[in-house]
Formats: sequence, C-alpha cells, structure tokens
Amino acid sequence: MLVGDSLRLVGNCVGILAGGGPLPGQVARAVEALGHSVFIVGFQDFAEPHVIEPWPHRYIRLAAAGEILSCLRAEGCRDLVLIGPVRRPSFSDLRPDAVGARIMARIGRALFSGDDGLLAAIVRVLGEEGFAIHGAHEFLSGSVGRSGVLGRVQPDVGALADIRRGQDVVEAIGRLDIGQGCVVQDGLVLAVEAMEGTDRMLLRAGECRQPGRPGGVLVKMLKPGQDRRADLPTIGPDTVWRAVEVGLRGIAFEAGATLMTDPAACIAAADEAGLFLIGIGDGAVGMRAARTGE
Repeated sequence: MLVGDSLRLVGNCVGILAGGGPLPGQVARAVEALGHSVFIVGFQDFAEPHVIEPWPHRYIRLAAAGEILSCLRAEGCRDLVLIGPVRRPSFSDLRPDAVGARIMARIGRALFSGDDGLLAAIVRVLGEEGFAIHGAHEFLSGSVGRSGVLGRVQPDVGALADIRRGQDVVEAIGRLDIGQGCVVQDGLVLAVEAMEGTDRMLLRAGECRQPGRPGGVLVKMLKPGQDRRADLPTIGPDTVWRAVEVGLRGIAFEAGATLMTDPAACIAAADEAGLFLIGIGDGAVGMRAARTGE
C-alpha cells in the first residue's frame, strides 16, 4: 500500500468520512504510515465497525452536518478524505440538523442531481468550511488499478469489442451523471448502472444474459469530468465473484482511476475463475488494437 508522492497535508490529523467497505481502514493505515493521526466519522448504518473501530472514531448520521463538522474541528482535522459507499437516502429520511439544513440550501439543486453532482457540491462546501479535501487514491496509490491485463486470462477479440462498446455506453451515461458502469454481451447492453450500484446491476445483467453466447463484460469507468476526490470506481474480490456468478467472462476498469480493495486477491480470484481483468485507457494492453481495428 503506497502513498502518492505528490500528497501534501495541511494539518497533523486527517479526518476520514467513512461509508462501507474496507477502504476507510486502508486509508487510515496509510495516514498513520505518514506519521499523522486519524479520526474517523463513520456514517451511521453504513460504516462497518470492524473496519473503523481500531482508530478513534464516532458514528454520526449522514445528515447531521453540524455534529460532523463540530466533531472534526474538535479533533483538529484540517484534511479530509471521503471514502466508502453510502446509499443515497430519500429526501424524507435525511432529517438534517440545523447546520445540515443550511448546507443543503447551499448545495441547492445538486441534491436532486446524480451522485457526481451531489458529491462535487459536498466537496465544494467542505472546502468553503476550511477543510482540504483529498482523494483516497492519493493515499492508496498501490491500490489504483494499473493499465493492461492483470492475471493469466486474456480477453479475446469479441471481448475487446464488448469493452469498446461498454466504454461508449459508460461515457454516455456518465455525461448525464447516471452511473459508472455497464455490462455488454456480444454487443448487446444487458444493464447500465444507476443509483442501485454495481452489485444490483450485475444481478440484473445475469437475469438478462443471452444463452448460447460468450459471457458478458463488466466495464467500470470515471464519469467525464468527475472530481476524483470522491466516489472513484471501485472493485474488489467480491466484485469478481459476483461477475462469475452471473456468467460474465471479464471485467474492464479505467486504469489509473479505479481503486481495487485488494489487488492481489482480485487477480487470484479472476485467475481461479478463468475471468479476465484489464485496465483500459491510453496505452492499455490490447485496447489500441481494439480501437483502431489493427
């Protein structure tokens, strides 16, 4: 787990706003390796206790912005990282505190936009509140998916064509701030990701799988113009096994812009299952040929 060379921290304590999954703990370990202290605000009902409880922490409701900001300031946190999935609650379930209501007013219409628009607005407001916002990838450069084929399994010509089709689809839905992924099988788009997230999209893709054809391909990419300090595409070993369960033959992700919760375990799972993993983008193995028809 490596830390990016360009990382510059403002203060000594880094605050982590933690959703689910293992990445908040990985960021916390990386921060400590830099010689800085950590305080984690775990979003209630989303953060996983076994992940965040080895560090000083507090569970707070997602919309209790006043409590969150007061807590971070009391702990001396000037640098913040937002990491881990959080399911967007309905407006009626938010129940913001007084500060949260004022922040919601400052966020404005972004509350009703896609996730990227909302997260970009939250990052902006946190910056206006005096915090320096960092992306998890700045601390976890060793977990950023690299370019080319990972593992032993190579995508064939048909799979590369599906990846190219998936790139076009994800770019299109990304421009509308809808989602970061899709599943393509033999040129047919089985599912696109919206607010339900990747796991549920994969289930839907499995239900739509076309018999008698090679398995589909999951494509995960950043939305065009997306702020990298929040909600980078993420895959883990569970993603690989879910892809296997629904009959996919491979996963393509945007190299340099995707976090892998455990790169070695992802590759091992893919090799065991006979599924390919490929980092796509400029210079990615095989994709130049797929794009140019060489």
